Amino acid sequence: MKSDPMRLADAVALLERTPRLLAAWLEGLPDTWSQATEGEGTWSPYDVIGHLIHGERTDWIPRARHILSGDPRPFEAFDRTAMFRESEGKSLPELLSIFADLRRANLAALVEMNLDSADLRRKGLHPNLGEVTLGQLLATWVVHDLDHVAQIARTMAKVYSEATGPWVAYLSILKDRR
Repeated sequence: MKSDPMRLADAVALLERTPRLLAAWLEGLPDTWSQATEGEGTWSPYDVIGHLIHGERTDWIPRARHILSGDPRPFEAFDRTAMFRESEGKSLPELLSIFADLRRANLAALVEMNLDSADLRRKGLHPNLGEVTLGQLLATWVVHDLDHVAQIARTMAKVYSEATGPWVAYLSILKDRR
């Protein structure tokens, strides 16, 4: 199945909803849900929010600007575990607020770039993947959000994995995907 090309307006429409979705879902829940993991070395919903914050600060818009500048050097490497340091001592509501503020600012910056289809074909150099386009970067931003929303749902579902009893056979979200 061939997918449609990345459409900026569609991407923004989804990206602007992620902070509201996560706040509506997670704010006020007992720690049972926000601190749940899928086992050793996996991330809780709290950790995921911290990871999304780090991405807002260091990944999507900085890399878009890097591509648009024509800089031939590779992007700065992304620290996938920076949230463990950066989120320390912060509450989940605080992280959700930070994420919402950063996302709002980044989407405003993205819209201000006034990108056209030629811009979306511009290339940058990823430190591990090699040559990538701005369109691919922006599409990845969208799918990255969806990936982590799914991860949060899967992690939270596993809190009641055993409690579902025999219904576990019908619940694909409970299948181990580590």
